[in-house]
Amino acid sequence: MQVYVLLFNAGTDNEGIHSLDANGRNTVLMFEQEDDAIRFGLMLEAQDFPSPTVEAFDERDIEDFCQGADLEYKRIPAGTLVTPPDAKVERMDWDPDHPSDDFDRDAADASDDPTDESGLSQQEVDRLRQRLEKLL
Repeated sequence: MQVYVLLFNAGTDNEGIHSLDANGRNTVLMFEQEDDAIRFGLMLEAQDFPSPTVEAFDERDIEDFCQGADLEYKRIPAGTLVTPPDAKVERMDWDPDHPSDDFDRDAADASDDPTDESGLSQQEVDRLRQRLEKLL
């Protein structure tokens, strides 16, 4: 099955995949329907995120990537309205020559629903995107 994920800085050296943090676990959202992913991306933009690009991938590729990167994933059924969390990562930069697992968060407490939490830092997003590209 084909799913849709959000990428930041698509086609650049600083490209990264969007994910959320819930209960200390990073979760990649896989939308079944492209329109739902686009709508979520527009809501992120409204919260001053950079403009994301929606890209299609085979669901199994994303699952394998997430398992290899110790990430959670969540399939968003077609027609489901997912809203971004209010809190977001403040630092959105990444240097491919100096990757780091340290990232700043402006999030409060985590909840069981990954749609209610902050996303990854741009550093993590970029690092994950590079790993995903290697899988493909």
